[in-house]
Amino acid sequence: MAETIQTLTAQMEAAVAALDFEEARRLRDIIILMRGGASADGAARSDTTGINRQAPGAMGLGTSQQAMTPPPGWRPPPKPDLMTRGTKRRR
Repeated sequence: MAETIQTLTAQMEAAVAALDFEEARRLRDIIILMRGGASADGAARSDTTGINRQAPGAMGLGTSQQAMTPPPGWRPPPKPDLMTRGTKRRR
């Protein structure tokens, strides 16, 4: 594993020297995954882009967060009865 990380580090430095920064970023992410315990094959197959395009018209803080969608068939619970006439008053 150490040879593979060293090899990837050398490839990353060669990519930086060739000004191919996207390839250098991809190799850096693979090295980080391998140091974290991932196998060489698993790290090479993983998607490390992490780029999500923002929806048109959505601007501002928190707009890039996903909205919760209820599962199919879910119905909200009934609203409480606001008529409190038949209950005792707390003391």
